[in-house]
Amino acid sequence: MLHDINTSISIFGLGYVGTVAAACLASEGCRVIGVDPNPVKVSLINQGKSPIVEAQVDQLISQAVQSKRLIAFENVREGVLSSEILMICVGTPSQANGSLDTQYVQKVCEEIGSVLSDHPGFPVIVIRSTLLPGTMHNTVIPALEKHSGLIVGKHFGVCINPEFLREGTAVDDYRNPPKTVIGASDTKSGEILAALYQHLNAPLIMSDIQTAEMAKYADNAWHALKIGFANEIGRLSKALELDSHKVMDIFCQDQKLNLSRAYLKPGYAFGGSCLPKDVRALTYQGKILDLQLPIIEAILPSNQQHIEKTLQFIISCQVKRIGILGLSFKEGTDDLRESPMVELIERLIGKGYEIKLIDRNVKLASLMGANRDYILNHIPHIARLMVDDVEELCTHSELVVLGHKCPEFEAVLPLLNSKQRVVDLVKASNVSAIVGKYHGLCW
Repeated sequence: MLHDINTSISIFGLGYVGTVAAACLASEGCRVIGVDPNPVKVSLINQGKSPIVEAQVDQLISQAVQSKRLIAFENVREGVLSSEILMICVGTPSQANGSLDTQYVQKVCEEIGSVLSDHPGFPVIVIRSTLLPGTMHNTVIPALEKHSGLIVGKHFGVCINPEFLREGTAVDDYRNPPKTVIGASDTKSGEILAALYQHLNAPLIMSDIQTAEMAKYADNAWHALKIGFANEIGRLSKALELDSHKVMDIFCQDQKLNLSRAYLKPGYAFGGSCLPKDVRALTYQGKILDLQLPIIEAILPSNQQHIEKTLQFIISCQVKRIGILGLSFKEGTDDLRESPMVELIERLIGKGYEIKLIDRNVKLASLMGANRDYILNHIPHIARLMVDDVEELCTHSELVVLGHKCPEFEAVLPLLNSKQRVVDLVKASNVSAIVGKYHGLCW
């Protein structure tokens, strides 16, 4: 047994997530109480049968009921008063307009709250249901406090603990998760819940509540995007009489860039000599073949929206003199082809802003071929705009745009005075010295 036999957990909602949690926790030695208003589900559990179809769950529930580590009730009160951890696993389905239906979460929180004041200890209410950021603070905690008359963090704790289970492999996923995420109302509550997972060989990530809420949505949106992307490559490959599985097998061999952390941090728009033109070509090829590839077709418009967001924010700052740190499409190169920084500068110039910029990798005298043509065609007054002296740029600027992430540019930030502002497009690490005048693009 992995847990103290006295560890008692109540699970509210015996659907897919709740049943898997009940089966796994009971198999690890916990005393588990299942609570559900559906008498059929309660009856099945108490007969040692699973209310869902999922590998291994039937056997685990049968064993748990026989050993008296699992019992189910329709009564909320029994579950609240008998456990130190109250785990909510009710559904959050979509409504007709696409919004999240939180009525079941609201109802169970009200029911738990009405009993909570009779609890003899410091219960921790854990939400496993998938909730949009803000739902814990706007729905869950207010319902619990209102109906209990108690205060979160003082009389009881609240955590959100999103699940990362796949149907068909849920038990294995529960026991071997990719990560465990806990967003806690207070340190004590987080530690109580973390003890439940200390035996798992997986990263344990503690965060604030809203970050934990959002983490689950980032995962699911990414999974959906991957499937949609692979299917679009499949449709395009088939139309070209190619084996899409061979194509994606090659794609998946790359665990440095394709299946990795690479490119998955929010920052500024992409550019350069490859990505824009290749996405454009792939989109055009799809049109020639009369294919609809909405994911691939949306990549460039999404990228353009990122540039537009940056421009509009700078305009909203109501300044006239701007310093730009970085000109090429990314740090460490002098390549200006389809650089989003070039487009931003061009549009700012067109609106009458006074610009000075630094990029030591872009040496005007040594630029040749495509780069030289690009500068002459897009920013003909580049020589007048570029400066070599950091102090000159700082003295000139009411607002500084950090376009590259490099130590040289980060070192500029402490030189700014209290009236100057920074728009960071790359999430520089050295921001502590400029708190109050710092604006991150997506953070």
